[in-house]
Amino acid sequence: MIESLINIFNPEEHIIVWLISAFIMAFFIAYNTFPTILYVAKEKHLLDEPDDRSTHSYKVPTLGGIGIFISLVVVMTITGAFLNTKVLLLVMGAITILFFLGLKDDLTVLSARKKFMGQLFAALLLIVFTDTRIIGFSKILDVETLPYWVSIGFTLFVYILIINAYNLIDGVDGLAGAFAFFASAVFSILFIKADMISLATIAIALMGALIAFLRLNFSNKNKLFMGDTGSMIVGFLLAFFTISFISEAQLNVNSQYHKASPALAIAILFFPLIDTLRVVLVRLLILKSNPFKPDKKHIHHCLLNMGFSHVMTTTIIIVINVAIIGIAFNLLHLNLNTQIALLLFYGSLLYVLPFVLLRGKLKAEIGT
Repeated sequence: MIESLINIFNPEEHIIVWLISAFIMAFFIAYNTFPTILYVAKEKHLLDEPDDRSTHSYKVPTLGGIGIFISLVVVMTITGAFLNTKVLLLVMGAITILFFLGLKDDLTVLSARKKFMGQLFAALLLIVFTDTRIIGFSKILDVETLPYWVSIGFTLFVYILIINAYNLIDGVDGLAGAFAFFASAVFSILFIKADMISLATIAIALMGALIAFLRLNFSNKNKLFMGDTGSMIVGFLLAFFTISFISEAQLNVNSQYHKASPALAIAILFFPLIDTLRVVLVRLLILKSNPFKPDKKHIHHCLLNMGFSHVMTTTIIIVINVAIIGIAFNLLHLNLNTQIALLLFYGSLLYVLPFVLLRGKLKAEIGT
């Protein structure tokens, strides 16, 4: 009877029920896993020691990525019978590699070189065995199609860029989790429109796991960080969603995003990308220092220094990023180069706005 049901059931015919079920399953698994992780972390003293870059002043467990990983793997295993098994197995293999690398880094120390090699290998698994890659620039700067090996190299670069840019925003309570939640929500809608149910399921499951995580990440009593384990897994999945979306849109001439997918991808990931670009330029041009040396010059650090709380900082950044995504959808009728130029202009303007308004308010208060 169960075998007959599996053979008959088609998720595409019950897409809403299917995705809600995946979300609830992921949430339930993560919700019930995190308390155990917190208990073990505290009992074994597996806590993050505050340093000069920390925005917290007490020890906090950094093993939230374990719960996210377990939740995703269980959901993909259970739903695999109805979906694209090849893609799910490769995704599970890739995030498992990153899970153990991140776990070692959270518990002891892992060199940047080993993390970089692990990220490359995980990305190559999906690029080579699914042939999911960015095939061209969609006429950005008049470049249409890339040679095969250049395409693979550029796709690898995009993976590494997104994974590490995402890792850099994990410095304020709720920011990394909330950003990934909303980005996954947008990708899930795009995947549903493109009939990419397997990827929509992964995105929805990630949302469920992140909601359970955010409950503790915002907590004062039982705070939990996702750590390198979580940031590498979530960053990798966001990179995979981005490349899958661009690849499908570029190959499908009937897609409404055929020529606009790179602009939409930039809009969805605007905050980590612009923050990384800004920090690198500040370090190189102003501070004359190593662009990869950690500091507290990120946008979220600047907002904290201006007096905003962690919750307000996260809210401001997420609201601005959602606004940028909305702008991107309203620019689809324009030339791609124009879309990207306008996104960079409006996006940068929106992220500068809170600082301008707050400075104006402070000046007004001083004047009175």
